[in-house]
Amino acid sequence: MKLIRTMVAMAAVASVLSACGGGSDDVGKELGLTNPEIHFIHAIPSGPAVDFLVNGTAPSGQTNISYKGVTNFTNINTGATTVAYSATGTTTALASGSFPDVAKGHQYTVLALPGLAAPAIGLIDDPFDKGLLSNSARLRGFNASANATNLDLYLVQSTSTDITNVSPTMAGVAFKNAVPASGQDSIYVSGGTYVLIATTAGSKTPIFQSPAFTLSNNADWLVTSVPIAGALSQLVPGQIHLLVAQNGNTQTPSVELTNTLNGQ
Repeated sequence: MKLIRTMVAMAAVASVLSACGGGSDDVGKELGLTNPEIHFIHAIPSGPAVDFLVNGTAPSGQTNISYKGVTNFTNINTGATTVAYSATGTTTALASGSFPDVAKGHQYTVLALPGLAAPAIGLIDDPFDKGLLSNSARLRGFNASANATNLDLYLVQSTSTDITNVSPTMAGVAFKNAVPASGQDSIYVSGGTYVLIATTAGSKTPIFQSPAFTLSNNADWLVTSVPIAGALSQLVPGQIHLLVAQNGNTQTPSVELTNTLNGQ
């Protein structure tokens, strides 16, 4: 009987969402009914193409992924799940990790990261706790920059980029970590025209400021700091770009935002 009530509620809300631009897939995630989904982001500047592996096997459409590549979400089973990435055409992991308890309704993101001495991996468990009637954009930050190990990220209106008296949107983003942290829901913001600004954590001096861009309602963005490509620049403190990956099922490549502070 409980299942029947849940299904009726889901159908009712889905009809409302379809009228206002939402989708039944989001409803299923919110109610914890849909299969868990996983995808992969290649965030190693100048890195070789790789294959994404789930429990030792590359899912369909998750191979030969180049820098800035974002794969489609694919369904996975619940329970303990091992993930890795390897040089294309091989199954020898360059870096690996695990999600101990994959759950229904959750989205999982795996990132290939430039490590200090060897390739690294980033893992995000997103419980997708978006309100059923919300059309807000979802946002999360990740730090893949060993040369900027703790960052504050500011999402500000394009018409007001002075952050002197503004709190960070995502504060203290540590190397190989996300804010909000893995296991917590994304933050929610209204659509609009914005600028992204990065500073060393606790500082008000920008080391990165993006051009203005549009963040649409219902967008789902992961903003990842990456070192500027090139062996030298990857070692210079603060030499970063921001990589925007749009979550979804369109396999849209990440967009690498340039730094307007120094023309990089």
